[in-house]
Amino acid sequence: MGMPAVLKHFNVFQNGVSYRGEAEEVTPPKLTRKMEEWRGAGMIGPIQLDMGMEGMEFEWSVGGINKDMLSQFGAVAADAIMLRFAGAVQNDDTGDWSAVEIVVHGRQKELDFGSFKPGDKTTVKATLPLTYYKLTIDGEDVIEIDMINFIAVMGGKDVLAEVRRILGI
Repeated sequence: MGMPAVLKHFNVFQNGVSYRGEAEEVTPPKLTRKMEEWRGAGMIGPIQLDMGMEGMEFEWSVGGINKDMLSQFGAVAADAIMLRFAGAVQNDDTGDWSAVEIVVHGRQKELDFGSFKPGDKTTVKATLPLTYYKLTIDGEDVIEIDMINFIAVMGGKDVLAEVRRILGI
C-alpha cells in the first residue's frame, strides 16, 4: 500500500526563540527558476533557458499580538531574521516518523494584522523575502539556496561550485 507522509506537528523558531503554542501556519517559499524562451536557427521549436533563481518568500502567522515578532519589522539587514520550521511527518502506512526542517533568513516585508473583532481570534501574518533557504529531511540536506553567497545545493550536489571557482569567489 502507498500512503503519503503527512505533516502532523510543527514548531517555529524566530532567531532561536520558540513559538510553540503561538505559531499558527507557515507557507514555505515556492521555489521557482527564471526561465526565458529561446528558439535559435535550425531549431524546430522553442526551449526554456534556465536563467537562475527567482526571488523566494516565506510567510508565517501567529495567534494574538506577539511583540517579539512585531519588533523585527524594519530590520535593516537583508538576512536579519532567521526562522526555523521543525516538522514531524508521519507515514500513514508504516507509522514511521520523519523530521522535516526548513531554515530561512530574510527580513519582514509585510505585516498583515487581518481584522480585529471582539470575541474572535487575532492573527498576524509576516511575509519575508529570503536571502537563504535550506530544506533538511531526516538530517539530510536536500536543497540549500544562498542567494548572497552564490550557493545552490540540490540533492547533496553543490551545482554552483565550479562556477564559483571560475569566477574566483
